[in-house]
Amino acid sequence: MLKVLNKLPKELGVAVSGGPDSMAILDFLSNNHDVTAVYFDHGTDFGKKCNRFVNNFCYNKDIPLIIGVNYNSCPPGQSLEEHWRNERYKFLHSFDMPIVTGHNLDDVIEWFLFSSIHGQSKIMPYSNKNVIRPFISTSKRSLEDWCERKEVPFLVDPGNADRKFMRSIIRHDIMPKARLVNPGMEKTFEKLVEKKNRGER
Repeated sequence: MLKVLNKLPKELGVAVSGGPDSMAILDFLSNNHDVTAVYFDHGTDFGKKCNRFVNNFCYNKDIPLIIGVNYNSCPPGQSLEEHWRNERYKFLHSFDMPIVTGHNLDDVIEWFLFSSIHGQSKIMPYSNKNVIRPFISTSKRSLEDWCERKEVPFLVDPGNADRKFMRSIIRHDIMPKARLVNPGMEKTFEKLVEKKNRGER
């Protein structure tokens, strides 16, 4: 089941990456909203592949699509992950309309673990300027199930398994151990997310 935090406007943008999370959300919201897909090409070979994939999907579904491209090199002293994130948010913040991202409950937990390791435990916020995350109480598995049931195509980023990225270490090495410590971890964080965002309803 896909859970939506807060009421969404009729017209909005959906940030798509080509992965199962954002593709499920794009398909889900396109049923009841006037959506515009927005895609940010990081300038990698896989980014170009996703660009073509998202282009074809939106063309076949008659969904408007706006594409941004990263032309900037990674500054010295900054990780590639941080650089890509900063450039992506510059693009998403350039829109006047709300932009829905594919962030989900698994991302919330991963971000909490990442920030805790760095000494500042944080629950992912619902919004960042015009960028909103209404699916942060929905599990990644639920979004993958949507793609399976609705036959929504998607791509899997090979970088998700690359241990040179901190997110991959947390996702593949730390998350399974955390679930052993607390098998009910998802329910715990779902309640935290809903409590934190209750005032924004």
